[in-house]
Amino acid sequence: MNEPEIICEKAASCGIITLNRPKALNALTLNMVREMAGALDRWEGDAAVGRVIVKGAGNRAFCAGGDIRKMYELGRAGRHADQLTFWREEYQLNHRIKLYPKPYIALADGIVMGGGAGISIHGSLVVAGENFTFAMPEAGIGFAPDVGATFFLPRLPAHVGTYLALTSARMTCGDALAFGVAQTHVPSSHHPHFVQRLIDGEPIDAAIAAERAASPISVLAPQSTLIVRCFSAASVSAILANLDDEGRAGSDFARSAAHAIRSKSPTSLAIALRQMQIGAKLGIDQALRTEFRIVSRIVKGQDFYEGVRAVIIDKDNRPRWNPPAIESINSSSIDSYFAPLGSHELDFTPQGAAQ
Repeated sequence: MNEPEIICEKAASCGIITLNRPKALNALTLNMVREMAGALDRWEGDAAVGRVIVKGAGNRAFCAGGDIRKMYELGRAGRHADQLTFWREEYQLNHRIKLYPKPYIALADGIVMGGGAGISIHGSLVVAGENFTFAMPEAGIGFAPDVGATFFLPRLPAHVGTYLALTSARMTCGDALAFGVAQTHVPSSHHPHFVQRLIDGEPIDAAIAAERAASPISVLAPQSTLIVRCFSAASVSAILANLDDEGRAGSDFARSAAHAIRSKSPTSLAIALRQMQIGAKLGIDQALRTEFRIVSRIVKGQDFYEGVRAVIIDKDNRPRWNPPAIESINSSSIDSYFAPLGSHELDFTPQGAAQ
């Protein structure tokens, strides 16, 4: 008998959601999104449920994102409406989590990427294990930061959100705590005890105090000044010029960041930088609508399919981007990704979601 992809259950005063695709790094499917949304709806009106805990099965990942291979296959078959159904409902779930009226605690260890960020960062609290690894790798597959990244990345300090969006760099547990992606560190060996304390009705702060450990050292924090100096520039080309200058002055970090950016889709880089530039002034509704506008255009282009082919399907890591160089991108071509969708705009369903 097949294991369920997701388990939503009540334990005393807790609603507990377990992402249950460990072999697929708990990547989200449409069924998982729907099951999760349904559980949140039920528990909001259930006075017996005082808090929600979300965790991932296995020891490798909390959630590595959406099922990108499935989205690739749907797009290749011309089934764009089915692709957009997934993203529409995923973004509605992100919105639901952001506005959820009860404490929502993401107990995250291992990989937290893409869609995994959307079902953790928007909650009340991210509790990180020692193997917590965060990234927004979309530009490397010809996509764009989504699941509310337009909202949360620009609000991180020291332009680190722009750094993450353009390089797809990975944050460690220590980095995530230093920059506010996660709020507290509970070692993975303590996670069962932490959950049990919450089930037993302990106040959340008391449960954290009993099980937390000191934050690991951040390797990214010492680069904050350089990140601000380089990533506050107004264009991707200017950011690269700044990084190249720092690299010539001896910074291995800058050289590595520049190399990473140059491997990404130029179109995705330009879109992502625009998101970072406008996102701090957008509310969560506007941010998610903007992302749905972007994805609605990306799925009808070329780079997403080429990026997934190179990274996930063939794994040759040699994508042929079109256009191939950031210098070929003009502002007007990027404007079209952000244009309104008319009757196809993302809306937020009334099942508990505020407008």
